[in-house]
Amino acid sequence: MKGVYLIMEKTLIINSGSSSLKFKLFAIPTEEVLASGLIDRIAIKGSSVTVKYNGQKYHQELPIPDHAFAVDLLLKLLVELHLIKDLNEITAVGHRVVAGGEYFDHSVVIDDDVIQKIAELSDLARLHNPANLLGIKVFKKLLPNALAVASFDTAYHHSIPEKNYLYIVPFEWYEKYGVRRYGAHGISHRYVARQAASLMHKPLKELKLITCHLGAGSSLCAVKDGKSFDTTMGFTPLTGVTMATRSGDVDVELVTYMMKKLNITDPEEMISILTRHAGLLGISGVSSDMRDVIAAKDAGNKRAQIAVTLFVKNIVRYIGQYYAEMKGLDGIVFTAGIGENSDVIRKLVCDELKFMGVNLDDTLNSKGEEGFITKPDSKIAALLVPTDEELMISRDIEVIKLQEQKEIPSKKPLL
Repeated sequence: MKGVYLIMEKTLIINSGSSSLKFKLFAIPTEEVLASGLIDRIAIKGSSVTVKYNGQKYHQELPIPDHAFAVDLLLKLLVELHLIKDLNEITAVGHRVVAGGEYFDHSVVIDDDVIQKIAELSDLARLHNPANLLGIKVFKKLLPNALAVASFDTAYHHSIPEKNYLYIVPFEWYEKYGVRRYGAHGISHRYVARQAASLMHKPLKELKLITCHLGAGSSLCAVKDGKSFDTTMGFTPLTGVTMATRSGDVDVELVTYMMKKLNITDPEEMISILTRHAGLLGISGVSSDMRDVIAAKDAGNKRAQIAVTLFVKNIVRYIGQYYAEMKGLDGIVFTAGIGENSDVIRKLVCDELKFMGVNLDDTLNSKGEEGFITKPDSKIAALLVPTDEELMISRDIEVIKLQEQKEIPSKKPLL
């Protein structure tokens, strides 16, 4: 329109791992994705940077000694590739943080107190929180004027009722040490639940959904009254359904039993085995990647067949549990790497649920597009919804901006 100039701000969303840095750059308020990419193998031989933008792909292999170098490299590339004119265009940086414990039930502006609490909670996500903090500290140093926001994977699950988050252990463990179910993947579960409600043309608060975030890490979430009601991951992200290399649920006494059998004296070593050498990899002996496991199964590999069967069985088991807990079910939502891309797994799960009235449409399922994958007469709908955790974080940042400007109340934000 003549005479109207729309000022485009840029929001950068960061997922900082121990040896990687994933990012996505949004134009605000249009929510257009300007760029996305990955800086991989930080401080490891063979490190590289990849930026996808405007239908193009920039890739370079170079030594990347630490996270400070990685962030500096990223910011310079954003300028060199003409994605921003200067660093002041980036007005906000959102950070995905795995564990927020009982401190955080929504996204927050990062200050010294928030940084201290994220560090304090590192025991709940030993692979994640320290790496998340590295990214936060470097970006705050290099972009001191940008609004820094932390979004927590555990925050969405703060609405889980006491009967679903408490463990049957001495109550003092909860009171003194915070032993309880925290869950994970909350940003993803929250996003796809909202998208599913939109696709179903019903208010989220009127639906009972089970969102299935199936990837290298996997979890299910029962969504009732528009909120998380129960979830499969627990005190840490090790429990729940079968995962790529994580065991999911096991008998706790199995840990001490196998420590004796394997002559292991350090509990951390046993936890490492259950974290890195169990799951699909441990059962199949083939791979942690579901695509490889399915290919091996189809080629007649018995252990790969067992791995797929157990993966599906544990998903179905929790869907049945949550159906009973919520006293009904309107929809099942598949998302994340396996959930979005494996029509085989979606079909195996839905076929196991025929008795509940799930009537899969094989044609829709094989297309792999966002939307319904069940027939119109299905008593319970099944949907494929690609997750977008970065967009969810970006939207939280915009809400926080409005709250800080006093344009909307801040009593109960974001959820």
